[in-house]
Amino acid sequence: MEITSEFSDWKSKIPSVSQLTRRLRGHIENAFFDVWVKGEISNFKKPSSGHSYFNLKDANAQLRAVMFKGSLSKLKFELKDGMEILLHGTMTVYEARGDYQLVADSAEPLGTGALQLAFEQLKKRLHAEGLFDPKYKKTIPTLPKRIGVITSPTGAVIKDILNVLKRRFNEREILILPTSVQGDKAALEIVAALKSVEEWNQTHPERAIEVLIVGRGGGSLEDLWPFNEEIVARAIFACPIPIISAVGHETDVTIADFVADLRAPTPSVAAELVIPRKEDLLQQVTQQEVRLRTIFKKHLMQIRLHLGHLSNRLVDPRERIRYIKEKFHLLEQKLFSSFKNRLKLLRNQLEGDLQMLHSLSPLNVLARGYSLSRTAENKIIQSIKDVSPGQIIVTQLHDGEFFSEILPNPEKPR
Repeated sequence: MEITSEFSDWKSKIPSVSQLTRRLRGHIENAFFDVWVKGEISNFKKPSSGHSYFNLKDANAQLRAVMFKGSLSKLKFELKDGMEILLHGTMTVYEARGDYQLVADSAEPLGTGALQLAFEQLKKRLHAEGLFDPKYKKTIPTLPKRIGVITSPTGAVIKDILNVLKRRFNEREILILPTSVQGDKAALEIVAALKSVEEWNQTHPERAIEVLIVGRGGGSLEDLWPFNEEIVARAIFACPIPIISAVGHETDVTIADFVADLRAPTPSVAAELVIPRKEDLLQQVTQQEVRLRTIFKKHLMQIRLHLGHLSNRLVDPRERIRYIKEKFHLLEQKLFSSFKNRLKLLRNQLEGDLQMLHSLSPLNVLARGYSLSRTAENKIIQSIKDVSPGQIIVTQLHDGEFFSEILPNPEKPR
């Protein structure tokens, strides 16, 4: 009895599958709660839930991994099959299948930085959609009356832009839309500023903004990142107002530069592109004036030469009338001669036809002693069989006709 009791106590202490799996999960999570691992993504899946499931592998092993929607939304780049990455998270056990896996909370691409990879991915995608196509670029107005500037209200950028604009054309109206130009809120503020300009133009058509400068000074890729955000790129593309992108220094390139209607290497250059110098405009006017005078003189000389040629070819009206009269007389004679010849030809033809009709006329035959007999019904008598005794017939001679009665043949008995 004691052996049986001990055996029963031992069996009651054996853990179930769930209990053992839970213990293993606890040990794994405690031992590997802060893990970095590198590998290649494979079998990447992202269902409608927004979470992502994939394997991280190398040449000899693979590890299941999951990144939930919240952590995934914080990444600047997109996870894809074949990508080499550094993955951070906590190792755990998925009890329903008994699989161990890494619940990732962050990731970085190997080789290329996360921001640079995100830049390249977004650039490629927007280019494929046509957002960089030159056919969508709007023309920058030559001398706009009202200019909008979207940038930080403090710092050297806004001062440089205002100084250039005032120095070139002080009477231009400038609308400043202050926004953050770096940090997490900057992209949303830039988008809001673009929408506010559209609303301003709708509510103030008499003071509509004709062109926009969107930009900031130089900085690191992280500092310039708001101008690489997809929402900013799409807002610039959708804006009906021509936009000049002026972000960073000349060597800095952002997604906003590709989508904007014109890129300026610096904010100061953007101001110079918007408003030309008065001196340059006056010089252009003078050059155009000289060009127009030259063209006008050349054209006037050509007209004079042409008039000279026409003058030499010009004939006295009386000579012209005399020439027309002579030509008319010649045409009249030619026409009359043609008419006489035609009339003579028709007359000869008519005489020949009359002679032929005369020779063929039955009256002409009768004049030679012949006669033509016919019945009272006007039927030509061609045979003796066509008449009978007592019948009245008409005989036609060339100068008249007479009537006869057919008598019986006296030699034949009646």
